[in-house]
Amino acid sequence: MNPEKLIVFLVNLSVLVVLHEYGHFIVARLCGVRVTDFAVGFGPTLLKWTSKRSGTNYRINLLPLGGYCQMKGEDGKTNEAEQQRQFRHGVAYDSDNFQAKNALQRLAIVLAGPVANFIVALVLLFSTAALIGVPGDKPTTVVQQSIPGLPADRAGVQAGDRIISIDGRAMPDGNVLVNTIHHALGKRIHVVYEHAGQQRAFDAVPVGIPADPKEGHLGFSPLQATHPVSVLVAAGFAGSEFSAFITSTLGVLGGLVTHPAQVAGQVTGPIGIAQVSAQAQDFGPYIFLRLSAMLSISLGIFNLLPIPALDGGRAAFILVEMLRGRPVDPEKEALVHVGGFAVLIVLMLAVSYHDISALASRHGQL
Repeated sequence: MNPEKLIVFLVNLSVLVVLHEYGHFIVARLCGVRVTDFAVGFGPTLLKWTSKRSGTNYRINLLPLGGYCQMKGEDGKTNEAEQQRQFRHGVAYDSDNFQAKNALQRLAIVLAGPVANFIVALVLLFSTAALIGVPGDKPTTVVQQSIPGLPADRAGVQAGDRIISIDGRAMPDGNVLVNTIHHALGKRIHVVYEHAGQQRAFDAVPVGIPADPKEGHLGFSPLQATHPVSVLVAAGFAGSEFSAFITSTLGVLGGLVTHPAQVAGQVTGPIGIAQVSAQAQDFGPYIFLRLSAMLSISLGIFNLLPIPALDGGRAAFILVEMLRGRPVDPEKEALVHVGGFAVLIVLMLAVSYHDISALASRHGQL
């Protein structure tokens, strides 16, 4: 993978993680909880500024991979159930301590991170549709994806490549490209295309396909051009895309539980996501920003999983506390944390996120 594209992917992911943490930050402050540290990145601190008004230490750390929001009452030494038991037995906590807040306030703070990811996704989808447009029916000369086994795929054409000319004739737009290939059934043609800034060429014979045997095909689908829409249409488009992403992600996660063998092929890990991000950068801002929205949704849903060490795990313990009227026994919580952490490691190694590239192709963008 191109190092520059990898850096762009890491920065993009880090921004989404920082915005997730900023969600915790905002709601914690609204609930009167003191945020002791808000950091961009991890590792040794490069820059630090302490707010005189709130006492929060704002940090920029060496490794710009995400960030964190640490609140008063989160020392990492005692689990929350134990701290809540101490609090209920008379251990004094300052009013700005996270543990001194009621269960509903603590639940709101914990859930604020995933909610922030969903808000970010909606903003990205809406702003992209409003400022850039939405995909229509007009093809471009950029390759959306190659179909395995057909001439374009055998020649090495990849998603993001751009067709420049056929038999020396420039391809000014997608309609000319489509018509030229369709009318070349059974004829050898010379195709020049651009891949990663370099020109390449190949000779191939367009073939008929079962769905369209009378017209030539090289075996790739062109990316659809976007067209401007009104703000109202952009809002509706963003809402439908957001709903579709949520439904698809939940469907994949549910499938992993009910029939994992069948769904395993629809998911990928962080390396696969990085590769899709690199590919999205070749398609331009619309696809890249749409992918960012998908990543933000994935982060939000992933963090809502009821697994200890994730926001969903913390929220689950608070909900149980609200139902029982008292926190979970610390010993039982510790056992759940150990088991949940093991599940989290397996999940991260096997299936961190669903297959983003397949999801993005639903409207022909990837």
